[in-house]
Parts: sequence; C-alpha cells; structure tokens
Amino acid sequence: MKTSNSYDIVVVGAGPSGCIAAKTLAENGYNVLLVEKFKLPRYKSCSGQLIRKSIELVETYFGETIPETTLCTPTENKGMIFTNDKGKSYRFEQSGLNVWRSSFDYWLAVKAVQFGAEVRDSTSVISCKEENESVTLTMKGDCETYTVKSKYVVNCEGVVGTIKRKLTGRPQSCIATFQTFNQGNIDLDYHYFYAFLQPELSEYDAWFNVKDDKLVLGVAVRDNSKTDYYYDRFLSFMKKEHNLHIERQISIDKWLMPHIQPDCKIDYGVGHILFAGEIAGYLNPMGEGISAGLESGYCAAQSIMHHFGNITGIYDHYKEMTKELHNYMIRQWKFVADMADTFKDFRHNNQFVL
Repeated sequence: MKTSNSYDIVVVGAGPSGCIAAKTLAENGYNVLLVEKFKLPRYKSCSGQLIRKSIELVETYFGETIPETTLCTPTENKGMIFTNDKGKSYRFEQSGLNVWRSSFDYWLAVKAVQFGAEVRDSTSVISCKEENESVTLTMKGDCETYTVKSKYVVNCEGVVGTIKRKLTGRPQSCIATFQTFNQGNIDLDYHYFYAFLQPELSEYDAWFNVKDDKLVLGVAVRDNSKTDYYYDRFLSFMKKEHNLHIERQISIDKWLMPHIQPDCKIDYGVGHILFAGEIAGYLNPMGEGISAGLESGYCAAQSIMHHFGNITGIYDHYKEMTKELHNYMIRQWKFVADMADTFKDFRHNNQFVL
C-alpha cells in the first residue's frame, strides 16, 4: 500500500458528468483528481445522439463548439421518430449531432486536463470511506493498490459503478441493453433516431440509428434471458416493415442503464460523496443521459465551490440548482407516457419540485 498526495476533490468517472465537474472545479483553483476505470479513450455503448440541449450545454460550459473529430456520419441528427405501442409514429424535428462517445468523452477529459485536473485512467475505486470530514478512497491501477484522501468525492461512475452500492447497501435497478452494428441497408432516413415502444418488440424500447454507415439495431429488456427473443422479433419487424437487409453483423454491444421509476427519485449523495449523472438517477427517455449528466455534474461542482466547508449548504445548493433539471426529466417521461401505455405509470407522477 502506498499513499499518494491528498486532493480537494476526487471525481470518479470520466463521462460527461465527471469531466464537466472536474473541469469546473480545476479551473477555479481546486486540486482535482479525475479517475476512470477504463483506459482512455474509453468505449461507451450509447446512441451518441447529441440533442440541441446537450450541444448548448457543451458550448456554455466549455466555451467551444464540438470538434469534427468526435463526429460520425451522418454528422447531423435531424430528430427522433417514435412509434408507440399501437404502431402510430410521431416525428419530432430537432437539429443535433451524431458522435462517437469514445471520441466525445475523450475530448471532454482532455479539456478537464487543460484546465488543471489530473486524470488517472485504468484505475478502479475499490472502496470509498468517509471519516473525520474527509474521504479515503482505495484504488487499484497499474498492478498496484494505493489510497487517496480528499475533502469531497463527486461520484459520476454511472450505473455499473460500485461506490453507491457499497455506501447504501441498495442494489441498483437496471435495464439491460443489447445492440448490434451491421453492414446492410434499410428504407429509413439515416438522419433520424428511431424508437419503437411496441411491447412485442422489447420490455422497454427498441431502436435504430446509423453511425458511419453501420446500421445499429438494439433492444432493452428487464429480464436478460429474454434478449435473444426480443432481438429476433425486432429484426423480423424491421425486415417486414422497413425492408431491412443485413449483409454482415460487425459487432455486439451489451450494457446497463438505470431503470427509472415513475417517481423519478434523485439520490444527491451520502455525506461528503455527491452523486451526479446516471448514478444519481438522472436519465431522460430512450437513454438520453448526456444533457442531464453535463448539467448535474456542473451543478455538483458549483455547489461544492460555493459551500466548500458546509456540507449542509452544499446539498441545499445542489438541490436548488437542479430543480429545473429534475422537472425537465419528469416532463420528458410524462411526454413519452402520454404516447404509449408502456410507460403509463409515469402519467401520474406528481413529484415536480417546487
């Protein structure tokens, strides 16, 4: 065991929420360590569709436009097309961007470094313990185990992380996602993201989009043993309804995302360990978590900055700053619930933050 220097804040997870938190704190003079368990650039199973809100948040928080190096073709996403549980389609036009998450997240991490954050990738947080108004983290990386001390931790490790589960003792309710990348063709406009809410196609939703001429087809399930069943039904549906033709399957992705409950509850943190992004419970319908991750990570960082020596003040400030974000999330889930009975339980959510 070796002990490294202490930090003001350790941020765990180099996704959008973690990178903006690290960047915001570092540029304001705090000694920040950003830890990522995967080697950067890390791969992330995600649609990579940046909605207008995400683009505006990046430009506001980072002061730059999203670079072309992060984009894939078609570079422009024109919006989403939902098909509800009755087979009726709804088209929502909104200009966005199509990115590879590995390149996009890496660019965000590089920006955090440029503003003064230290980054350690290929490093896992084994334990996280609060004591004497500080936090001790045990980490493992490069075949060695060591400890790091900090005043606060911003946990942005996502639903697959372990810190929250160890702190709370509560298992995270998850949805399993399965998607494939394929060579082939289909009679759909490649500039849109398509979501299918018919219960015969998935236990949550099914989707189609295109990245660098690869056809991406996926399903989400609550019971992982039913993945093949629903995926086969979805392929049959796409062949029949949209003339899908697959020449060759290139790769397979499997991932987990939070199973958002109708009350849309948010977990802000435990003591000196704040939660942001998916691990806090921020996720919009169809897995859109980038905008919520950016906004919640920024709010967590701002709250620490404004009330560094006052833990109560930090949480009060964090909850106040994220009121509209929470309400936006609730509105989005109700919006989808009004289209499809698949999410009908969200229609009666009265948890708007006052």
